[in-house]
Amino acid sequence: MLLAVCEDRGIACDLVPRIATGFCGGLARSGGMCGAVSGAVMALNVVLGRDAPDAPRDADYAAVRKLLSAFTERFGTVNCGELLGCDLDTPEGQAFYKENELSQRCRRYTEEAARMAADLLGAAD
Repeated sequence: MLLAVCEDRGIACDLVPRIATGFCGGLARSGGMCGAVSGAVMALNVVLGRDAPDAPRDADYAAVRKLLSAFTERFGTVNCGELLGCDLDTPEGQAFYKENELSQRCRRYTEEAARMAADLLGAAD
């Protein structure tokens, strides 16, 4: 998602896949914030984020809050463990994930988070 936004905006960065590596599983399988949501936040930051520590961040914060609100409204939470109903940091949770083909659900979350971020960026243009 982050890579797609960078490419769409003409921003070349070979580090994007490396930067996003630890976001799967709610941050390294910790069950925290969904990696798709985190990726969408990073995508918003690429476009709306500040260029200097003292630069205003209100537009970015407003977009991020809208994203979090929209995702929560749609799916009930932004937390990976709650979205999937399993603990990916355990062998049992990983087996549950595979047996129940939860990657399909993750794909849906990624598509929705990407759409939400794109809508917010379109509104910001």
